[in-house]
Amino acid sequence: MIKRELYMKRIRPFMGQELVKILTGIRRCGKSMMLELIKQELQAQGIVPEQMLSYNFEAMSNAHLCTAETLHEEILKRARQMKGKVYLFFDEIQEVTQWEKAINSFRVELDCDIYITGSNAKLLSGELATYLAGRYVEFVIYPFSFAEFMMMYHEQLPETSTADCFRQYLKLGGMPYLGMLRYDEDASQRYLQDLYNSVELKDIIKRNNIRDVDLLERILAYVTENIGNTFSATTISKYLKNEGRNVAPETVLNYLRAGTDAFLFYPVKRQDLAGKKILSVQEKYYLADHGIREAVIGGNMRDINRILENIVYLELIRRGYTVTVGKYGTKEVDFVAARQDQKIYVQVTYLLAAPETVNREFGVYAAIRDNYPKYVVSMDEFDMSREGIKHKNIRDFLLATQWE
Repeated sequence: MIKRELYMKRIRPFMGQELVKILTGIRRCGKSMMLELIKQELQAQGIVPEQMLSYNFEAMSNAHLCTAETLHEEILKRARQMKGKVYLFFDEIQEVTQWEKAINSFRVELDCDIYITGSNAKLLSGELATYLAGRYVEFVIYPFSFAEFMMMYHEQLPETSTADCFRQYLKLGGMPYLGMLRYDEDASQRYLQDLYNSVELKDIIKRNNIRDVDLLERILAYVTENIGNTFSATTISKYLKNEGRNVAPETVLNYLRAGTDAFLFYPVKRQDLAGKKILSVQEKYYLADHGIREAVIGGNMRDINRILENIVYLELIRRGYTVTVGKYGTKEVDFVAARQDQKIYVQVTYLLAAPETVNREFGVYAAIRDNYPKYVVSMDEFDMSREGIKHKNIRDFLLATQWE
């Protein structure tokens, strides 16, 4: 089991505290694994397993507990038989009707430490969430970073070079369970196709009561195909009209939100760097895991520029940055990433193979006069840094403990 220290160091200060710890993220990204890591750490602190109660609400054996009332009754009955603090672990809590009522009641009635996971960004946006207002802390869990992927890959094939690991990462992505499949390509692709279908069915169609499944599939396919491209709901509406489907932009927008809520993809707004304002039209979208794209539609190596962008974007948000696309006149910076008082700019390209490519990727920074770090990231092996702009091989960029 990979020790996901990036997340553990964020969660650790809240362990044992009364705030409810909520782990969210796309289905199968490793949230259950995080619960196991938390249990291990608690046991290392002297907490015995008998003080821990764990439930996965996607298991049929727990189907009878999927209402707030039945869950409340079950936990109180078991907690009364225990001594000391009770540690509660609830996996895929969104399957429990009115779960917030039960969780809040446990906080009030028990000496407890609560950890829950969910696969929907709207987990805490409903009316019931007011029960937990100000009483929880949320952690978004993402698929494996390249560093985590390499740790897992080296457990099985320790002699593999960093470059070969990255080639595998480009094809397969970072879903943790692929390690259990020993990164077999055919098995991994079948698994990722199943994952995509599961997210579509359970977290988008079922949760949002979507009836026009064909329309949803067309919109999801469009976004998956066009990661890293600028488009809007109106763009998709016009595309669908050419395909013989008349769909209002508002309907498209609702379906896009449903995909975003399921953590399948992430919208990235554009920012006018000169006027310092967020632009309200033409966003970009990136997938939660680029391996899903290869499994579902293929073509990752053909679209490698956009796949590299996807990987860098996920790494930025994984490290806690808020990310926008920077627009300056007619030029665009792939990513403007801000965190507290830090900011970095990142341009991503496949190879700096021609002088015009070099001039384009470095030249985008010419009008940006501030002193924040500016990067050009590519798969080139040689350092082409110039005029204070840092060039990094993408592997080195992803494996760096910090960017300066």
